[in-house]
Amino acid sequence: MKPKLLIVDDEAPIRSLLGEFMSGEGFDVRLAASAGEALTLLEQEPFALVLCDVRMPGMSGLDLLSVVVRKHPTVGMMMLTACDDLSLAVAAMRTGALDYVIKPFKLHDIAASVRDALGRKRQQLEQLRRIETLEQSVDAHAHELRHVLEKLDDASETTLEALVSALDAREHETLAHSKRVSEYSLRLAREMGVDGPILEVIRRGAMLHDVGKIGISDAILLKPGKLSEQEWQQMRRHPEIGCWILRGIEALRPACDIVLSHHERFDGKGYPNELRGEQIPLGARIFAVMDALDVMTSDRPYRKAQSYASARAEIRAMAGIQFDPEVVRYFLRVPVQVWEQIRAQTKAISPETAARLASAR
Repeated sequence: MKPKLLIVDDEAPIRSLLGEFMSGEGFDVRLAASAGEALTLLEQEPFALVLCDVRMPGMSGLDLLSVVVRKHPTVGMMMLTACDDLSLAVAAMRTGALDYVIKPFKLHDIAASVRDALGRKRQQLEQLRRIETLEQSVDAHAHELRHVLEKLDDASETTLEALVSALDAREHETLAHSKRVSEYSLRLAREMGVDGPILEVIRRGAMLHDVGKIGISDAILLKPGKLSEQEWQQMRRHPEIGCWILRGIEALRPACDIVLSHHERFDGKGYPNELRGEQIPLGARIFAVMDALDVMTSDRPYRKAQSYASARAEIRAMAGIQFDPEVVRYFLRVPVQVWEQIRAQTKAISPETAARLASAR
């Protein structure tokens, strides 16, 4: 099918010239003498692109652009502008125009620009469709996981551990990662004098810290190379997804803040909310140190584990930047042998059980 093009210009000679030429270039062309007439046509027919003059009496081309962006998001738009209207052209691009053509113009240049703009619009729409698909997948997975977690109110601790181990296994990590980090966090919290019910909140928040990754597609989560900016934006959603999941379960709701904030940094450069210092929940500040310890002292496919001494040195160096200096101070008071003992005592569930749970989801 021919791409459908709407040309909007209050000057009849220019409008007719463009219409005749673009028809000859293989476009299905409609003409409008004003923005109001263009809006009427947009309500009646599906257009691929609008080519519109910036300066028109009454409703201007920029005003029409704003309406098209808001009400007809699948329609691309290009602007025609005089040489002295370049500031308006820049404003049009910021509003959402795909390109602009300066008068006086060469007809062949306009044809090439229109085809380029249509290509960019197709790419934009394809990206939007991919994002919508990912969001639908996130919603579906999150609802499934919430359904599973709702059954945990009266379930055994073993069942909870099996669930998080299955999530760990999805990223091909050590099955006991989440369990280890939760025990590490519990030990450091006690070292800092934390007691009472908050200890259990910290332990469960640490154990469930990555539960939101259930909503991230395997194509992103398991990608071996560097993530694109769009993929990274999706990955950065997992703390919010995890918090949303836990918020709907009364028994796990107190751990929501830790899950939401586990990628925040003490210097305010973390995500999702760029919290700084003590704005970050204490449990999340404790978890950040313990997660770093476990990551650095565990084997990964792309590197061997560091020694505890090396990991401690890196954590000390990042105090006040990535980590809360007070939390780091208490961490450094704990003998290395304590962390090694926790690692030795923290056993994962069997890979078979984790795989069974992962496939059941």
